[in-house]
Amino acid sequence: MEPLRVAVIGCGTAGAAAALFLARGGHRVEVFEAVRDPGAVGAGIMIQPTGMRVLARLGLLERVLARGSRVERLRCVTDRGREVIDLAYGDLHPRAFGLGLHRGVLFEELFHACRAEPGVAVHTGCPIEDLRADGPRRFLVEKSGAERGPFDLVVVADGARSQLRDDAPLTHREARYPWGALWFIADDPTGVFGGTLFQVVRSTTEMLGLLPSGLGPRGKTPKVSLFWSLHVDAVEAWRDAGLAPWKARLTALEPRCGPVLDQIRSVDDVLFATYWDVVLYPWNTGSVVFVGDAAHATSPQLGQGANLALVDALALAGALSSGAPTVSEALERYSHARAAHLGYYQWATRFLTPFFQSSTTSLAIPRDLFMGLACKLPYVRTRMIRTMCGLERGILFPDPLPLPDLFASADDGAGDGVYRSAP
Repeated sequence: MEPLRVAVIGCGTAGAAAALFLARGGHRVEVFEAVRDPGAVGAGIMIQPTGMRVLARLGLLERVLARGSRVERLRCVTDRGREVIDLAYGDLHPRAFGLGLHRGVLFEELFHACRAEPGVAVHTGCPIEDLRADGPRRFLVEKSGAERGPFDLVVVADGARSQLRDDAPLTHREARYPWGALWFIADDPTGVFGGTLFQVVRSTTEMLGLLPSGLGPRGKTPKVSLFWSLHVDAVEAWRDAGLAPWKARLTALEPRCGPVLDQIRSVDDVLFATYWDVVLYPWNTGSVVFVGDAAHATSPQLGQGANLALVDALALAGALSSGAPTVSEALERYSHARAAHLGYYQWATRFLTPFFQSSTTSLAIPRDLFMGLACKLPYVRTRMIRTMCGLERGILFPDPLPLPDLFASADDGAGDGVYRSAP
């Protein structure tokens, strides 16, 4: 395929990674970001082995590892101490792990890499509201009415609330989850919460999460991200009640979070995040393709959002270099290649979320009785860990992605050993 003129709409995880891969594949890429001065904001996220593989391909993994926090296991207990989930990465491979990371670190690394990439031009303060067809090519229409283009390929990566899905002749559905999460990033200088993504649940209406989140974009003090499940209709009542009853409730569930809560001085210090469930298929139409949350947003219950976005970018670059004679056919190959992986995680997230965040309290009974036991069954445990790692691609007949060979050391005769330098 001849070099293409490519427009990427959105400079988040999926958009920035796609821009880098496509520019390095010889294409001329322009990125259009709605925010004029995008910055390092957000709570903690999990980078799984699949995401690390992509960051390694981009040459960014070492820098991300240096600011992240190694996570060895996922553990969830009830308010009475009953084990609900206890999964260790090392049970799949002795060198496997997850990475707790401040979202701002990932953003900065990708954004700065785009700025420095010779084949990428980044335009900020350019909200794109429409696409206009010109034969097989597309013009981008800004909010002001100004047009950019034409482009041979448009990559839509402007997030879960993308307005560009509305004009695409694709099967799609979007809905906001009725539950979201309060979150706060605190200092954890002694590493009390290091090594484990820890959760405490009471029924299906209360969930406390504590994720080690590395060093953040600045400084040398370890961080921890605190999450608290809350119905979207209860946010104002929570603010009106003040911090005291909330802090008392969280401390009762997990006494170790007391020093974290002491750092919260006002309800304004705590932000509220909402989630969207976006279903779109296929993810391409003509010379337009949707990636990341614009294509398949889910709740963060499985911690896969950033990882799926990174894999999207790598898969898109692979489809365009696959020998397809046209852009349209390359994008069809992309949708086909991503169907099993994305389909599994959308199904799994949609299935599991009500057991942890919903008003259907009866679901807590089978969760608390059987999920901990299921974790001890070898076959089920292996599949659960593969799901946690971002590797699964099927429900009944799994065909998992291979564990990244980056986990192998030089002594194994495979991989490049980069994971050995992780903190």
